Amino acid sequence: MSSQEIPDENLPAEQDTAHGAVEVADDPFADPGLPAHKPRIQDIDERAAKRSERAVAFMFTLSMLATIGFIASYVIFPVDKIVYIWPFGHVSALNFSLGLTLGVALFAIGAGAVHWARTLMSDVEVADDRHAIEAEPEVKAKVLADFAAGAEESAFGRRKLIRNTLFGALALVPLSGVVLLRDLGPLPEKKLRNTLWAKGKQLINMNTMEPLRPEDVAVGSLTFAMPEGLTEDAEDFQNQIAKAALMIIRIEPANIKDKREREWAHEGIVAFSKICTHVGCPISLYEQQTHHVLCPCHQSTFDLSDGARVIFGPAGHALPQLRIGVNSEGNLEALGDFEEPVGPAFWERG
Repeated sequence: MSSQEIPDENLPAEQDTAHGAVEVADDPFADPGLPAHKPRIQDIDERAAKRSERAVAFMFTLSMLATIGFIASYVIFPVDKIVYIWPFGHVSALNFSLGLTLGVALFAIGAGAVHWARTLMSDVEVADDRHAIEAEPEVKAKVLADFAAGAEESAFGRRKLIRNTLFGALALVPLSGVVLLRDLGPLPEKKLRNTLWAKGKQLINMNTMEPLRPEDVAVGSLTFAMPEGLTEDAEDFQNQIAKAALMIIRIEPANIKDKREREWAHEGIVAFSKICTHVGCPISLYEQQTHHVLCPCHQSTFDLSDGARVIFGPAGHALPQLRIGVNSEGNLEALGDFEEPVGPAFWERG
């Protein structure tokens, strides 16, 4: 492009052709400055400012009422109360009310603060030059001297009783928050250690709901059982059956490799937990010829003729065995509870 084609406004203001230097009249990187401040309606109209003030106060008041509603909901609604709320469907009244009131309380505080800042607080932009973050040597020396003087005047180093009790108070006061964790739910107590099985409890066939007898269990068959006294309409049925479900298998005594398994069986009838020790899936796939059971979730395989040890898959523990016998009525009964934890959790119990 020739100089004739360049617009005049793009040409330098002066040219020194003798020395080849170009002199520009205006600095292209000059600080443009801040735009002129435009006042808001609240800045010039006190009535508008009062309206904004009332709006902020309303949102803060709404937050207070929502917080009171949160506390009231916690007291009023029982944990098991279910209500229908469109469009969510059937939900817990307690959870819904707690979430709604807490959400409104937090949102109202945030919205009120934002509205306050945007309408009533000063919005004048101020530019300031950057400065070094590090303090001057004189300032640092003064701060250190003041700190040393304050430490000396407080006698923190000499008054060991005050110092030690202060440390104790600061260490213990956070424990107050730990108390709040107690209200997160019921304590587990020994619920993970024990199941409903106990000495003398009969094995109930989960298909017929009748007590199991040795003659009901054929060699190579698989039967599922639960403890006597547990019914499907019980409130805690799912929690209890998740720990107490049994697999009943009859193996020829000569084919049982594990000594303890043979002693805890009755005429080759063995009872093992149905709950996989990997992630707690119910086991139901049985190979009659190999005496292996397979978990359908992650293919953990257990040998029921050898103490239900793991022979394949991610499970880390053998299936717990229940010691069984026969009562005076000829029905199979438990001779105690499991000696190992059932399922995938709580294996390293004390």
